[in-house]
Amino acid sequence: MLSFNDIRKGKGKIIVLDGEPYIVVSAEFLRKQQRRPVVNTILKHVKTDQTREHTFQQSDKVIEADIDRSPHQYLYMQGASYVFMNTQTYEQIELPADIAQDLARFLLEGEEVQIMVFEGNPVSLDMPIKIDRKVIDAPPGVRGDTSSNVTKEIIIEGNVHMRAPLFIKEGDVIRVDTRTGEYLERA
Repeated sequence: MLSFNDIRKGKGKIIVLDGEPYIVVSAEFLRKQQRRPVVNTILKHVKTDQTREHTFQQSDKVIEADIDRSPHQYLYMQGASYVFMNTQTYEQIELPADIAQDLARFLLEGEEVQIMVFEGNPVSLDMPIKIDRKVIDAPPGVRGDTSSNVTKEIIIEGNVHMRAPLFIKEGDVIRVDTRTGEYLERA
């Protein structure tokens, strides 16, 4: 059981509210004059990614979700699902495309990821925040286009289209933020 003070932002703790697992996206402690303190939170459902607001009172207790995180290796795509192998038990698991969501575009064969399992069902895919990818196609930058922060469209491994600065060329290895899909820096 987590107490009022244990409800914090981040992926470290996943709570169960109304029988469903939620990640605390934001938690704001409030105490107004002559009133009891409360924590206003924004919770993101682990399975559906829908958000909701909830206010916890000082006397509230919540259950910490029993989430199993295990390392898996991405093998291949089969129909509308992704097949992963547990690197410890060598069991294969199929993850529907709706669970993989936006992270699926960054998956390469052999990529190591964390899969979160709640009550025996895979609910979420967790990749590193920063990944390195090789640039497959990058048109040359046009000389004179450097008056402001100008970008061009490039293609990186996995056939992912994204925007990057003009100086990036084919064959470079760049670092990408998997949360936003944006270019960060050269690797």
